[in-house]
Amino acid sequence: MIRYETNRLIIKTPEIMDLEKIMAFEMKNIKFLLEFEPRQSEEHYLKESFLERLINDIHNIEEDKSLRFYLYKKNNINQIIGMINFSNIVRGAFQSCFLGYKMDEDFIDNGFMTEGIIKMVGVVFDDFNLHRIEANIMPKNVRSIRVVEKSGFINEGLSKKYLKINGVWEDHFHYVILNEKIEVIYE
Repeated sequence: MIRYETNRLIIKTPEIMDLEKIMAFEMKNIKFLLEFEPRQSEEHYLKESFLERLINDIHNIEEDKSLRFYLYKKNNINQIIGMINFSNIVRGAFQSCFLGYKMDEDFIDNGFMTEGIIKMVGVVFDDFNLHRIEANIMPKNVRSIRVVEKSGFINEGLSKKYLKINGVWEDHFHYVILNEKIEVIYE
C-alpha cells in the first residue's frame, strides 16, 4: 500500500480489505456520476466484479501500468470520499499518463479534489518520474474544469466526440500539465 497525506486528506492505494468501502462509495454515487461516466452493465455492480477490478488495480500498480488512489478525510478513514486514477502509464520517450477522478456527491465544492490532485500530481512527477499528465473533460462539466485549472492544468484544445459517456459520444477539452523538472534531468 502507498499512502500520502495532505492537510485534510489521507490518500492511499487500495487493498483487498477496502472492497466494502469501495463498493459503498461507487454504489452511493451511481446516479450522481451517471452523466460523467460510460454506461455499465448490471454485472458491473456485482461484488465479484468489484473484487475483480480491485485485484486488477493492485496488479496494475505493481506493474507500473496505473496508479489508483482513494481519498479519505483524516477524521474518517472508514469512508471513501473520492478517487484519483493515473491510467495508461506509458514509459520510454513518452513518460505520460491520463488523469481520472470522481468525488462523492456529499463532498463536492469543498476543495477536497483539488487538494488531492495537487498533491498527487506532485507525487506522480517526483516519485514516479512522469513528464505529462492529461485530463479529458466534457465542456459541460464546469466543476471538473475548475478543479484541473486550479491544479495547474492547461487547456490544449477540444477533441470532438472523444469518449462515449452515458451512451453519447461527447466532446472533451484536453487538459495537460507538464513536469518541467524532468526535462532538465533527461536532456
